[in-house]
Amino acid sequence: MIRGLRGCASQAATYRRFRHTVKPFQSLALYCEYHNPFPSTRCYCTDSSNKGNADPDMKRKVKIVEVGPRDGLQNEKNFVPTESKIRLIRLLAEAGCPTIEAAAFVSPKWVPAMADAADVMEGISKLRQTLPQATNTSNVSGFRTEFSVLVPNMKGFNAAVEAGADEVAIFGSASEAFSMKNINCTIDESIERFRSVTEAATEQGIPVRGYVSMVLGCPYQGKVPTSDVARLSEKLVELGCREISLGDTIGVGTPDQTFRMLKDVESVVDKNMLAVHFHDTFGQALANIYVAVKEGISVVDSSVSGLGGCPYAAGASGNVATEDVVYMLHGMNITTGIDINKLVDAGSYICGVLDQPRRSKAAVALAAKRGKSL
Repeated sequence: MIRGLRGCASQAATYRRFRHTVKPFQSLALYCEYHNPFPSTRCYCTDSSNKGNADPDMKRKVKIVEVGPRDGLQNEKNFVPTESKIRLIRLLAEAGCPTIEAAAFVSPKWVPAMADAADVMEGISKLRQTLPQATNTSNVSGFRTEFSVLVPNMKGFNAAVEAGADEVAIFGSASEAFSMKNINCTIDESIERFRSVTEAATEQGIPVRGYVSMVLGCPYQGKVPTSDVARLSEKLVELGCREISLGDTIGVGTPDQTFRMLKDVESVVDKNMLAVHFHDTFGQALANIYVAVKEGISVVDSSVSGLGGCPYAAGASGNVATEDVVYMLHGMNITTGIDINKLVDAGSYICGVLDQPRRSKAAVALAAKRGKSL
């Protein structure tokens, strides 16, 4: 069994602290392999099928983090009923999504679409009991479907723990201008705000994911230096994050820019701890993901039917559609553990709830091929 990154969070922090003095370990993967306290399992970092230089005869795996229920729905003008959110999550789990970002424990004053986070998580708790075939199916990560939630502070963290979240996510911006506009503090101040969250999560054995937004551009600042992206990513790892999701929040990046940004971040953070998160404002998301996957990134965020946007970033369209990403990856002979036909059904359902057309080209084509009305 592949051990998830939950198991190497502490090793990652220790490795980062002593990497310059402990000569034998030239990478986090080697360090985790040697120090793995669970010898019967394999750490995600040391699983050869997830390496950029894996045996070409082995079928490579990429984990999809489905962000539709949170990042996809948080920007909807009309409140989506709790029951509809839970059903969407059920359909995504049945499709085989290994990780689903289900909700955000944030102030309903600022993000009213997430006001029912506790009720959504309660519904997920019932799903775990009634759908063991969906929530315990072995996916690309080797685990059951896990449910992540976004938390901005200790109040949100405590609510997430009480609700039974498998993982919590914190967030920071690589753009000073966006950080000030979004959360009214500098980047360094935002990091300190999350220290209590990561410390509490470490004590309770709950993995923390770190989001870095504005990695390829900012609506207020314009160009964002890749060195700033690398600096924040490294700080989040030192803070205790087990995975760093690099987000092109306003969807302005191109493949060449993506490659250069990844190279800079990889100089300070092991690529096996990195994920990518692209919005599709200028139609570049799939091309950027292709570059990232070829570069060895093995975790990709996406949103069913391309739902989403950013309430604090004017002009940012939806996330890249999960259906399009899965179709491309399967065409590259890369496994995801996801049934694309069931995924299309999940997208069809939520588009019906929202009374919106599908935003995924792959979903439109596959539904037409199956003879379904659009």
